[in-house]
Amino acid sequence: MSSAAPSVPTITGKAINWSILLSILLIIAGFLTLMIPFIGGIGIAIFVGWAMVVSGVTHFIYAFKTHAAGSLLWELLLGAVYLITGVYVLLHPLAGLASLTLLLAIYLFVEAIFEVIHYFQVRPRSGAGWLLLDGLVTFVLALMIWRSWPASALWAVGTLVGISMLFSGFSRLMLALAAKRAVSTLP
Repeated sequence: MSSAAPSVPTITGKAINWSILLSILLIIAGFLTLMIPFIGGIGIAIFVGWAMVVSGVTHFIYAFKTHAAGSLLWELLLGAVYLITGVYVLLHPLAGLASLTLLLAIYLFVEAIFEVIHYFQVRPRSGAGWLLLDGLVTFVLALMIWRSWPASALWAVGTLVGISMLFSGFSRLMLALAAKRAVSTLP
């Protein structure tokens, strides 16, 4: 049994292979969401509802773990808002989906800004242009959903999230493949 530490190219190669695998899974998830956008949208609404319920319960637990009166009241109020909103979204997923549709437009707009900023940070690297493309496509998606809300709430969330996942997966895959090529040329 050898006690020698693995080489940097070995560690980097493993990380790149994981990055490639996760990128492919993101591409597959995006494709499936595009195939059935209504189910994807409802699934997202239900997921968000459950996440809010868990957050509400967490705030209640935290409220009783803090010993300051102001913190107790604040945590109880936050817990109640999260819990009530989460239960409402779970009981009325279509109404929750309409609300999430508008929030999705805001999210995609912010994501587009971050992708473009990320592009400018890694611009000299090979494959960085994919980040710029991802940011521009995501910005167009944000505009599409905002302009058609609320009429397209039933299909827009699944479709737009699917497209965003597809492009994010593809851009990450291109970056990982460029990194793999760069590592393979190391001495």
